[in-house]
Amino acid sequence: MKPFFFIILLIVFSLTPAYADIYKYLDENGVLCYTDVPFGKKADRIHKDKGKDSAAPATAKYLKASYRTRSNSDRYASRYHAIVHEKASAYNVDPSLIKAVIKTESNWNCRAMSRKGAMGLMQLMPGTANDLNVHNPFDPEENIEGGTKYLKYLLEHFNGNLTLALAAYNAGPKAVEKFGYVPPFSETKQYVKKVLALYNGGTPYARTVSDAVKEKKTDPIYKIILDDGTVLFTNSTFLSKNSPRF
Repeated sequence: MKPFFFIILLIVFSLTPAYADIYKYLDENGVLCYTDVPFGKKADRIHKDKGKDSAAPATAKYLKASYRTRSNSDRYASRYHAIVHEKASAYNVDPSLIKAVIKTESNWNCRAMSRKGAMGLMQLMPGTANDLNVHNPFDPEENIEGGTKYLKYLLEHFNGNLTLALAAYNAGPKAVEKFGYVPPFSETKQYVKKVLALYNGGTPYARTVSDAVKEKKTDPIYKIILDDGTVLFTNSTFLSKNSPRF
């Protein structure tokens, strides 16, 4: 049986901003733990706080957290531009879609961690990260590659249906398969709506003319109202007959 993976996050409150290194280790039960205080455990440091060492390696520039305003997050997005396009090309996924997911998931904060344990730019759950061979989910390149690979899998699993793939990214493939459409969860509905809005016309980062030329033309998105009143956004032409195009 595979060991269960949990996240240990120790938060220290103070009057000044707190930063810390992040370590990972296996406890006596074989559980993979992430923490900023290893308590004498034989742990591997997977992230070094740049604030502690001004002579940090060049790759540390990708690890600086975005704890500032939303407008600043767009500025940080340019740091990962090259990584996104590299992984998009490797897995044949539209880079604009990856950027929309990152913007929605973490607002470009490479050290983001949700209450459920999702980690990094594309908010990978521990089990998903393990399945994708992402050893350090807080490393931007590993995280973006894992998230892009997972997006590609979901798009293929749901026959190119972008709406269902995004719903599965948020709620899990089993939830989408159970209902056969976007699950009736407010969080998932809002998530799909936000990603599609960014993907189809939002500005998750400052695009240039050269960027637009490099990115291939995307498929049109159709709005479909199902028999139960559910609104479905999809790029599949199978259900798109006589449906308005976005």
